[in-house]
Amino acid sequence: MSIFIDENTKVVYQGLTGSQGRYYGLLNRDYGTQVVAGTSPSKAGTDVDGIPIFATVAEAVEATGATASCIFIPAPGVKNAVIEAAEAGIKFIVVITEGVPAHDEAWFYNKLQRDFPDVQLLGPNCPG
Repeated sequence: MSIFIDENTKVVYQGLTGSQGRYYGLLNRDYGTQVVAGTSPSKAGTDVDGIPIFATVAEAVEATGATASCIFIPAPGVKNAVIEAAEAGIKFIVVITEGVPAHDEAWFYNKLQRDFPDVQLLGPNCPG
């Protein structure tokens, strides 16, 4: 298996303000991951322990240069979150969320293959 990220990779957490996103985002930061931003449309302009929160992935990428995303949002929103990340220029997307509908998975997988062939997807329902 190829190495998709290294110590220089900048990661945006989609769902950093939620309980699981916060826990794992801060834990991964403590382990050396460059968690440079989080996203939450309703909490933009705030921060989680010094990590800035943006309304969109595009805003986070523009401000930080992030190239990877880790998705910790509820299953019904994952389809849109994956495409939002790809459209913002994210090249490696990790979807931690479990319970994503199979139809949604098939849809965004095929959309990525067709429209964003340079994007790597790990998940959903994976520990990263």
